[in-house]
Amino acid sequence: MTNALIADGITKSYGAVRALTDGRLTVEEGEIHALLGANGCGKSTLCKIIAGAVVPTSGELRFRGAAARFRSPRDAEKAGIALFYQELSLIPQLTVTDNIFLGRELKSGPFVDRRAMTARTAELIALFDGVAGQGLTPQAIVGDLPPDQRQIVEILKVFGQNARLMIMDEATAALDGRQSHRLFEILQAKKAEGISTIMISHRLDEVFAVCDRATIMRNGATIAERTIAETTREAIVHDMVGEVRVAEARPERESLSTPSLTVKAAQNSGVRGVEFQACSGEILGLAGLQGQGQSALLRGLFGADPLVSGDIGFEGRAVSIRKPADAVMNGFAYVSGDRGRDGALQGRSIFENLVAALAVRKRLKVIRPGVLKPEVEKVAAGLKTKFADMDMPIGTLSGGNQQKIFIARWLATAPKLLLLDDPTKGIDLGAKADLFALMRQQADAGATILFYSSEDSEVLEFADRVLVFNGGKIAAELTGDDINAVNLTRAAYGDAA
Repeated sequence: MTNALIADGITKSYGAVRALTDGRLTVEEGEIHALLGANGCGKSTLCKIIAGAVVPTSGELRFRGAAARFRSPRDAEKAGIALFYQELSLIPQLTVTDNIFLGRELKSGPFVDRRAMTARTAELIALFDGVAGQGLTPQAIVGDLPPDQRQIVEILKVFGQNARLMIMDEATAALDGRQSHRLFEILQAKKAEGISTIMISHRLDEVFAVCDRATIMRNGATIAERTIAETTREAIVHDMVGEVRVAEARPERESLSTPSLTVKAAQNSGVRGVEFQACSGEILGLAGLQGQGQSALLRGLFGADPLVSGDIGFEGRAVSIRKPADAVMNGFAYVSGDRGRDGALQGRSIFENLVAALAVRKRLKVIRPGVLKPEVEKVAAGLKTKFADMDMPIGTLSGGNQQKIFIARWLATAPKLLLLDDPTKGIDLGAKADLFALMRQQADAGATILFYSSEDSEVLEFADRVLVFNGGKIAAELTGDDINAVNLTRAAYGDAA
């Protein structure tokens, strides 16, 4: 067969951080090729480089026999490469048609040919006839559509580009079984036309059902290439996690016998019927591939994405969390790694950002800086936060120091339940170590901690117990010596036994 794509020795550095050290990938024409690896292994970065969304630091890329170095997604698109983004790139206020043709509008002379675009959109939607659900029309406003239909629209954007190489990064994450099956039928039909697909998926059953070969990455480098018909799930899991170091025995904690948090049948936009208990003094890790319900659960418990059904019990009593203020008053605290969405009070001072949660917790009507500054400054100092003056705007700090401020904001409230939603994103190794030390101090003082990280190694190292999420549900509970990369990966990708 003819090679459609060859990526060789691709590297990508962001300052001192090396996201890719040796990315290698060969995709043949008319092939469905799986790209696999644990969280943070570099597979999405490699795909973004292939699609022109990220410029590599070094390495060689050849597409359809010619050297390629794309400076933008438009360059890659012109060459015949289309990328489905795991984080949807749709504009909610626009129609399905406008989203599919955004920046690629069909013209009739100097004018946009809306009739032709609408007709073409209807043809694309028809690919999912019978499984797309009601209301998915060319004129529908994307923001009004449910998650599965928005995901279908994102897929149709890729199909609408008539690419020779399609990159599907977790394209089935929000689809049901029938919709996923239809997508695979379409990919098989395009394969027969000589069109190639790179498929990133956390569902190994999908990989073994539709893919021809797989490339496995680990720690920023390509580790192996396997022919699907000649390999096993166990072999792929081993490639992804490598040899597992036998962990030291985990210390027994007497306080872990007392449940403080009970969650029953929790459901919101990202979780379905989740049930578990967490104990006073426990760091309960939430693991699995990104977007499988971990963040949705934490936001649900904090009232940022309220539960639509289910019950929450805390310290022996039922609690109702309809908004974040309810959570704060019950002693809950939430730290997000998404500074732009959940962290910064833009335009306000460092002090105001630090004291915001404490003011709600104490129901303060008057803020007295002279009294509060020493209190919050002590917590910020514990994270080695660097700033010249607390009255300076939060925007004058680096991203990492801003994140430390948001963590300190919540630690200042002495929370009883600490909800950590990928909190180490964007902070340096030293600050991470300080945060993990503070987490253990909070737990030893009696707090209950729920901790999600997109880096599996953090959860494996610092959690007392681990719940692995898959598809909005808890796929496995890991305790004691069972807390290791192999068991986590098995549960996250489906039973690999």
